[in-house]
Amino acid sequence: MINRILFIPLIKFSYASFFSIGGNFLQETYALTKRLIIQTKRRPATLLAGLFQPLLWLILFGALFQNAPIELFSTSNSYRHFLTPGILVFTVFTGALNAGLPLMFDREFGFFNRLIVAPLVSRLSIVTASALFISTIALLQTGLILSIITILEGTIPYNSIFQIASILFLLTIALTMFSISASLILPGHIELLALIFVINLPLLFASTALVPFSFMPMWLQIIASVNPLSYTIETVRSLYSFVNLDWNSSVVETIWGICSLKNVYYLLLLLNFLLSILIIYCIRKKIK
Repeated sequence: MINRILFIPLIKFSYASFFSIGGNFLQETYALTKRLIIQTKRRPATLLAGLFQPLLWLILFGALFQNAPIELFSTSNSYRHFLTPGILVFTVFTGALNAGLPLMFDREFGFFNRLIVAPLVSRLSIVTASALFISTIALLQTGLILSIITILEGTIPYNSIFQIASILFLLTIALTMFSISASLILPGHIELLALIFVINLPLLFASTALVPFSFMPMWLQIIASVNPLSYTIETVRSLYSFVNLDWNSSVVETIWGICSLKNVYYLLLLLNFLLSILIIYCIRKKIK
């Protein structure tokens, strides 16, 4: 059963064969990741656009609400400080949501068919390479944004850097799997771009990226309370604003109740598990 799920040929395993398969899988993932890096070097405009867009949001919205009474929003000392976690999540959200576009173009140009018929140890190396590449780019972009915020605000949550990075990493992996699944299901890049445009801004505005839950009408609070972005943003905001948070500290308060830091990790892990099942199903259907 495990072999069928991972697309590994049914063979009698020994320690030597196990390490050989693992080494081949890593080699495949490395080669596919390197290919994505080369593509980005040749077309750096997409990388720069993914960086400048969140910065524009930060500058424009920060200026728009700079005179608003900050005590209405949170314990932040400025609206820009309040907005920063939302911009960080929006950065990884946008990058991961576009992760399926290279695979879609590979399908349209025929390269994906070559990958399917190639003697790969596991077709999951295609997904793993995309996930690693997008996660690395997203974390580098968020690191740069945090550095800029440090210059502007003069503060940075050193004690929470690892937890913020891990939360953003889990969200990036989940959205990458969703985007790649969509690229395998939809017929072409026009439909994929339409899907991205349809869910991009609505998910952003139906979250706590720009305003807290208390500013929303009840119907929007209900939507925001089931939006994974809200849980990620509020968790990053708590980690960004407070120190010495433990696993049982409350980080998200929705209309459904209060979530601790541990619960948010569980929710993101569950989301990743469900989307991993979806992407395995999509790959198997595409191969058939």
